[in-house]
Amino acid sequence: MSYPNQLILGEFQRTLDQRYRVVLPAELLEPLGKTEKYILAKERLGCLSLWNSDEWADSLQAGISLIQQKLKAGKLQGRIAQVQLLGRLLSTRHRQVQLDQRGRLVIPEGFREFLDVEAGGDILLIGAGLCVEIWKPAAWLQYLAGRMPKFRRLFDRLSE
Repeated sequence: MSYPNQLILGEFQRTLDQRYRVVLPAELLEPLGKTEKYILAKERLGCLSLWNSDEWADSLQAGISLIQQKLKAGKLQGRIAQVQLLGRLLSTRHRQVQLDQRGRLVIPEGFREFLDVEAGGDILLIGAGLCVEIWKPAAWLQYLAGRMPKFRRLFDRLSE
């Protein structure tokens, strides 16, 4: 999997319009890479992520190929329920999306419920290093409260 040339960073408050659209700022889109299609994925309740479709496809296909090889070789005997669970989650976890000419993303049905923000509601767009995340503000604050105290240790580990 190739990664963006620069980390995708930033935090932007936006409002979903009545059609569940949001304008993505250039500061987040440029490092994500200009492409006609992106992948929108369900990450955790109250959070969606937007990925460059080429990078997503490379990573996903590598993982799926490995699982298929293990199935053919009989290495997943006794784990069929896990393979089925993975299949269900893969079937509903992500969707290819496009931005309109104004750089707006429409949050599709099924993803709206997972994000849990009504039309006209506030959201946060977060640069998550390799992707752009779309958060329900309350979910973001809860997530951040548990992670921020560990920031310095994480930064030091990754920058060694």
